[in-house]
Amino acid sequence: MTKKQKKMLIRIAAASALLIGFHFLPFGGAARFVLYLIPYLVIGYDILIKAFKGIRNRQPFDESLLMAIATIGAMAIAVYEDGDYIEAIAVMLFYQIGEWFQSYAVGKSRRNISDLMDIRPDYANIETGGKLEQIDPDEVEIGSVIVVQPGEKVPIDGVIIEGSSSLNTSALTGESLPRDAREGDEIISGCINMTGVLKIRTTKEFGESTVSRILDLVENASSRKSKSEDFITKFARIYTPAVVYSAIALAVIPPLVRMFGMGVPAAWGTWIYRALTFLVISCPCALVISIPLSFFAGIGGASNAGVLVKGSNYLETLSQTKYVVFDKTGTLTQGVFEVNAVHHNKLEQEQLLEYAALAESASSHPISKSLQRAFGRELDRSRVTEIQEISGNGVTARVDGIPVAAGNTKLMKKLGVEWIDCHHAGTIIHMAVNGEYAGHIVISDIEKPHAKEAVQALKAAGVERTVMLTGDSEKVARRVAEDLGIDEVYAELLPGDKVSKVEELLKQKPEKGRLAFVGDGINDAPVLSRADIGIAMGAMGSDAAIEAADIVLMDDDPMKISKAIRISRKCLRIVYENIWFAIGIKLICLVLGAVGIANMWLAIFADVGVMIIAVLNAIRALFVKRL
Repeated sequence: MTKKQKKMLIRIAAASALLIGFHFLPFGGAARFVLYLIPYLVIGYDILIKAFKGIRNRQPFDESLLMAIATIGAMAIAVYEDGDYIEAIAVMLFYQIGEWFQSYAVGKSRRNISDLMDIRPDYANIETGGKLEQIDPDEVEIGSVIVVQPGEKVPIDGVIIEGSSSLNTSALTGESLPRDAREGDEIISGCINMTGVLKIRTTKEFGESTVSRILDLVENASSRKSKSEDFITKFARIYTPAVVYSAIALAVIPPLVRMFGMGVPAAWGTWIYRALTFLVISCPCALVISIPLSFFAGIGGASNAGVLVKGSNYLETLSQTKYVVFDKTGTLTQGVFEVNAVHHNKLEQEQLLEYAALAESASSHPISKSLQRAFGRELDRSRVTEIQEISGNGVTARVDGIPVAAGNTKLMKKLGVEWIDCHHAGTIIHMAVNGEYAGHIVISDIEKPHAKEAVQALKAAGVERTVMLTGDSEKVARRVAEDLGIDEVYAELLPGDKVSKVEELLKQKPEKGRLAFVGDGINDAPVLSRADIGIAMGAMGSDAAIEAADIVLMDDDPMKISKAIRISRKCLRIVYENIWFAIGIKLICLVLGAVGIANMWLAIFADVGVMIIAVLNAIRALFVKRL
């Protein structure tokens, strides 16, 4: 909770205590007015200041002015009749409670997002005197040698001058498979070093490196992204001046007509009383409480369902979604690898997998781990000798004294073994045992369990078009898209290409429809910002993607996308119900008050009754049906 929110809670508690305490004191007249003025100013001084500043800046007509006039009017009526001041103070109190709820809900969402973030690399390792020193990446000059250990992010672009390793580049390029890197290879910032220690000579400053450029793309995209305006503010632009001018007209025109047109006494007191009653009735208490509360409840209900919404305006945008664009790796697929098939094997499948797992047993590469999982039993590494890893080709070894080779077609060609091509998408591990071809193993990224159902659920929810953008190969991308039922697929894209493609789709979408992009990698951050609504994977997503997104799926389940859309539509439906209900009742009561049928007590009853019904309706947004 922020200091501002804590301060407001203290003001609410103090005003409530003073209001209750003064109600039982036996004071009347001016003393009573002064006493009640204390809790009124405690809870409402900032609203009065905002109203005054709005008048001074020639932009008077907002909810602050309306609240000020309505409550001051109620206080004036109480003075005029020597009546009760509770209504004026309670109206201001309820308004501030509603504002606090909205502030707390949005603030909590932002804090939860901030806890997940760590966008830029914190440090770069420089070797000095045989020891590693961590310094700020901004301080590293071009041509410096930095050291990147296993598990660390590469902080700055450069060239490897010593060492070899596997790099996880999925967050940058969308490629599902790790990339092998060795001495002489160029390396870009943002990828994760998985295995060996690397020494890198930097070729760029941190500000010009890949991660920095991508974050610049995010900022440029964000500047073009429109935001929904607050319902209350939009409504107040019309409602506030209309009510204020109507009240003035009600106080002035009828007495003048009576005095000059009919020649009868003006009865100024009666009409001023009706005008003040009119202002009290017009107080938008039901709207200023129920509408923020509806959004608060919608955000809370979404949070309970594992969907973190950064602000209430994003619920409105999400409810209008007609196009959903997906990244592939980590979004529709798990970003992990699994043996999917064994083809053309001349040995038993289990034995072929055993040979492959043993040959790869000395490697920490994800491909090796997937082979070991597929074999399913503990490996006896004493059976393996003469292991030789051939960079960019594969591995050779002796298993129980038998020569075994596992790798790509380059390795088969190098060993003079004729291989059989595989037409399936994925990484193909060709096997040679004792100098003869023994078949090949297909390893690929596996789809998320609910990915196909998620696409179907989106179409059932009224989404007109689903698109997949990925940096992965055309063959793999098309297989995944066809399997999941995606309408369109664009493959082998760089981060800038994804932004351009989304720009094209934004021009094609319906005028009143919105485009949502779902992604998880650093390369997705610019697209998440450029889309009408950005949705990021929170559990495995990159920091930049989480920062750029408007909505975060906390458990990475794509089924939550359609659920988030349903939650947003329910929330917006409740908001519109409250708007029409509150305005309808207000108009009826305003007419009755203007003609003198509705007195102050009836006005107060109608106002409070509408507020209670609207608040109860708003709370419904908290309750979300299970999938």
